[in-house]
Amino acid sequence: MILSGMEIKAQLGNNIEIDPFRESQLNPNSYNLSLHNELLVYEEIVLDMKRPNRYRRYEIPEEGFVLQPHKLYLARTVERTETHNLVPMLEGRSSVGRLGLIVHCTAGFGDVGFCGYWTLEMFAVQPVRIYPNLPICQIFYHTLEGEVQEYKSDKYQNNRDIQPSLLYREFEQTTDPQMRLGFHTHDD
Repeated sequence: MILSGMEIKAQLGNNIEIDPFRESQLNPNSYNLSLHNELLVYEEIVLDMKRPNRYRRYEIPEEGFVLQPHKLYLARTVERTETHNLVPMLEGRSSVGRLGLIVHCTAGFGDVGFCGYWTLEMFAVQPVRIYPNLPICQIFYHTLEGEVQEYKSDKYQNNRDIQPSLLYREFEQTTDPQMRLGFHTHDD
């Protein structure tokens, strides 16, 4: 089940934290999260999963910033969220999608126990101007059945900034020689 907007509000301070919380951003079954004023753009021509990739930081000025097609932009939400005993999920707003802006390429599914800012993987179908503090996406919450084991990770938990991919850490930590060599055959 998905929580209603009124239930999201009722769970604040208990299983849900949204900071800052603005009543005007509460929807019938979600909450709008806003775009922070910074972006990260990778500088590498070919991104490598086994190592950190260089990136450049840009500020989104009040007059806006034009996103170009065929480029990945990493951003974050203004709001920090914390979720317990529920599964947080993120979706782009339909008004934003109708302008050809994909807000999260693949990472809209959150983990129970996640605490921090949401990193957004944005991709524009055509040039589109974005603005800081724009309500860019919406968070909604699913109930959970069974024993809850909360997300614990030194990669993304309790982040304070936009998070580039830290996938390379998984290659460093594994004891499976096939994974270290890049021959992992499972869909993980």
